[in-house]
Amino acid sequence: MILAGDIGGTKTNLAYFEEKDGKLTTKLVKSYPSQQFTTLNEVLRLLRKDHPAELSAAAFGIAGPIVDGRSKLTNLGWTIDGKDVAAALHLPRVGLINDLEATAYGTLRLDQEDIVVLNKGAAQPRRTIAVIAAGTGLGEGALTWDGKQYRSVSSEGGHTDFGPRNELEVELLRFLLPRFGRVSCERVVSGPGMLNLYQFFRSRTTSPEPSWLREQMASGDAPAAISQAGMEGKDKACINSLDMFVTLYGAEAGNLALKFLSTGGVYIGGGIAPKILPWIQRGEFIESFMSKGRYRALLEQMPISVVLNDQAALIGAAHYAAIMDDLC
Repeated sequence: MILAGDIGGTKTNLAYFEEKDGKLTTKLVKSYPSQQFTTLNEVLRLLRKDHPAELSAAAFGIAGPIVDGRSKLTNLGWTIDGKDVAAALHLPRVGLINDLEATAYGTLRLDQEDIVVLNKGAAQPRRTIAVIAAGTGLGEGALTWDGKQYRSVSSEGGHTDFGPRNELEVELLRFLLPRFGRVSCERVVSGPGMLNLYQFFRSRTTSPEPSWLREQMASGDAPAAISQAGMEGKDKACINSLDMFVTLYGAEAGNLALKFLSTGGVYIGGGIAPKILPWIQRGEFIESFMSKGRYRALLEQMPISVVLNDQAALIGAAHYAAIMDDLC
């Protein structure tokens, strides 16, 4: 049995997979609130107690950089050491990869019903594939062909500098600079980024914040409340926030596509894109993606798809666990 994990600041998703004839079959999926635990091993002990299984391999996609087999999660206080996790699972070693590496590997195992195509393009076989995913944070990564199989390329591209493209975005940068000192792409393209955009647009209007919206934001997921109100046309600040979010997301996806020259395709992962899919499909996302001056024609040839399968990172971690001995 393969144990796979998708470890994020909000949720820790764990799953058992069986591999037979090159096909992965999901046997169990469990989700745990990350903030209620102090270590990954604590969550693993609970899983193994409730659902024991004999393991052949394990790998985990982690929302943070991996250095020397260890990772400190960017949006969570955990430090994960691969050797400690392997000892806890009684395995010679486990795989630790960035969560976007896991999502990238997951795209290799997706079925057609797991994606929505935004731009058909003309994929070049065995060329680089880019993956970008907005959720609690902004993850970026890629897959490159090594002559036999795809290997993931880790990245912390979501933490690169936010580059405004017009006067309104310059004003946004000026609004955020006093708060953060430095403004990264993640500050505007992520769940918290949606809230930052809303606060920017709310500051630009004399209209009072609706009480129903304030209550929804205070009692639940504020970014989700903002995007939902925007899609339903209930509040102008929410509409503007959603519109800008989509254009900034498309622009950064296009930046990533250029950096990796991803003529094999671009996948939009993460938890936000499927929830605002009608807005992403309207055209502004693609226009921002392709609006790169002299390189527009190149970007127009790149296939772009939104990943609908919310288990893509788990599937990718299981894929990595199955092939990691071949990658060494």
